[in-house]
Amino acid sequence: MSLLRIYGQLSDQPQHCQWALISDIGEPVTGEGQLTDLPQRVGRVQLVIPAAQVLITRARVPHGARRNAGSVLAFAVEEKTAGEPDANQVSWLGAIGDEDVLAVVDKAGLERWQHSLGAIGIRIDEVHCETLMLPVCEGEWSIAWNGSDGLVRTGEFEGAATDCGDRESPPFSLRLMLEEAQIRSAGPTSIALYTTTPNAAPDIAAWQRELGIELRTAGIWDWRTAPPDAGINLVQQRKRWRIFPGMAIRLRAAAWILGAALALHAIALVTGWTLLASEQRTLRQQMEARFRAAFPEAVAVVDPVLQMRRKLAEARHAAGQSDSGDFLPMIEQVALAAKESPVGAVRTVSYEGGRMTLELSTNDEAVRRIVARLIQSGLSVEMLKDTSAASSKVPARAANAKAVLIVRAS
Repeated sequence: MSLLRIYGQLSDQPQHCQWALISDIGEPVTGEGQLTDLPQRVGRVQLVIPAAQVLITRARVPHGARRNAGSVLAFAVEEKTAGEPDANQVSWLGAIGDEDVLAVVDKAGLERWQHSLGAIGIRIDEVHCETLMLPVCEGEWSIAWNGSDGLVRTGEFEGAATDCGDRESPPFSLRLMLEEAQIRSAGPTSIALYTTTPNAAPDIAAWQRELGIELRTAGIWDWRTAPPDAGINLVQQRKRWRIFPGMAIRLRAAAWILGAALALHAIALVTGWTLLASEQRTLRQQMEARFRAAFPEAVAVVDPVLQMRRKLAEARHAAGQSDSGDFLPMIEQVALAAKESPVGAVRTVSYEGGRMTLELSTNDEAVRRIVARLIQSGLSVEMLKDTSAASSKVPARAANAKAVLIVRAS
């Protein structure tokens, strides 16, 4: 996967930049020019910020705020930046002992680069500090020197830009950093010296005398040729989904199979509903036909089941027989259902037009047992526990009832 590395000065307007295109094969391709001249359609984009424009410092922040590059981290370094917290983009890099290492960059400058690159179709995936791309070994510091100034990396998460020096004298800031580290008993055993331009190598012996520490030459270093995974991303962004080459072709067959399965399922579902609706219409037609055969004088058939039940009740009453919806058969079933309940469980019973209302005053288990027995006997039961909702259906004295049952013949 190709990597486009862009070297951007946050203090300048994003119009001109240096860049390097790194691929899996071949040497990196480097260039310099306008943003519109940058390579397009790359797999990964890194914005490299110069060491002098990134402040790496230590602070103590709440554990929950470490992954949040927001106001909490910005306020943690407010005294060291001497500026408005909202003006800085602060990122948590890692922890050293009890202290946290934070990276501070100019938020407005970073946003200008993001917007300018976004306008030409380039989205920044990672933001790196030049300092943390420099190689470093445990117990050793690394310095990149161009002949007059440079940058130094003092650990996995720490480093800084140096001030000026010359071939005979190392930068004064490097001496101060060594003194401070030696006070904390965290000084290096040696310093690896990288050069970034030809003929930039200093007098090693003179530097060693000034610094009081061993220096070794480590070769040439350039941010353009640093490994793709060098450094630490300063801005944790949500990763974009990437489709690997050829993946769409591989998924095409699976997509066709899934689509066919969904289509067959939809057809089966529609067919099933159609058959059920047809059976329902057939059963209703059969019930209407039987009802008209039994009662040819009926003018209209709206609900053949209900109308058949009513006609059957009328026929029984005309023959002097009781129906299941009459008071006596219903009260008999209620008595059988409540025979094991304590005395006074059934407080009131009222009956009107085939509907019997029972007011019960007993525990929930007894109520459920009565309801189950009534349903088993072939009656329809509706239970109301909210007596206010049942007050219009039962006498006023039932206002304190615990449960009200509406019983009808099925």
